[in-house]
Amino acid sequence: MRSLRTRLVAAVSMPARDTLAALNAAVERGFVGLGLLLLGLVAGWFVYVPIHELLHAAGCVATGGTISQLEIDGKYGGALLARVFPFVVSGSEYAGRLSGFDTRGNDAIYFATDFAPYLLTLWPGVWALRRAARRKHAFWTAWWLPWALAPFVSLIGDAYEIGSLLLTRLPPWSALEPRTTILGDDVFLVAEGLRAAGAGGVAWSGLVLAFALGTAWALATYALAAALARRLAQPDPADLATLLGPPPRRRDAG
Repeated sequence: MRSLRTRLVAAVSMPARDTLAALNAAVERGFVGLGLLLLGLVAGWFVYVPIHELLHAAGCVATGGTISQLEIDGKYGGALLARVFPFVVSGSEYAGRLSGFDTRGNDAIYFATDFAPYLLTLWPGVWALRRAARRKHAFWTAWWLPWALAPFVSLIGDAYEIGSLLLTRLPPWSALEPRTTILGDDVFLVAEGLRAAGAGGVAWSGLVLAFALGTAWALATYALAAALARRLAQPDPADLATLLGPPPRRRDAG
């Protein structure tokens, strides 16, 4: 059996290995591959964003919460989606944000609201990324990158919020008043609020630990997605050294 250290290194390096394998699949096709890579990345991102935001709303409603407002930037189809969903508002400071929702004070509903979009990382995200990379489909490899890597894109947003949600159930951070002192979906806004309020060490340590918990959650989510991909016949890519290529050969003096 592999040692715990080896397992941890494999889990931490997995997103980088998948990303490098995906990029290699595009680079091997030269300029055409790079063009398809860029096109696929942009297309995949613009399709993924509104689906991601709608899944936040679906996760909340499916577990017993209510939705009053979901902001989606116009360039991601906010105006069109506002015609379909009465709670969608076109325009946001972010690509999208669930700015009006009620979890009825239930942390399980809150977690489901945050986590729902990352079901797409569990499947088909990582599985589809590996499948496209192995088939050297540059466009589709890039298309699936945002879906697979979403937990890491969200480190200062949803991932931090999940970390802060978990942390505020533990002392001494559970005693913070109000609880929302370190709870939020934008780590920079939370930090600004702490600075403006002259917050003490407990609150600041909570922000740091919540970010660490969110990062651990992102890695765990990706590791679970990778395990599922393996079960569905898409094994792990090669190690980083292999993907980066052999080291340059030394020239002997003389």
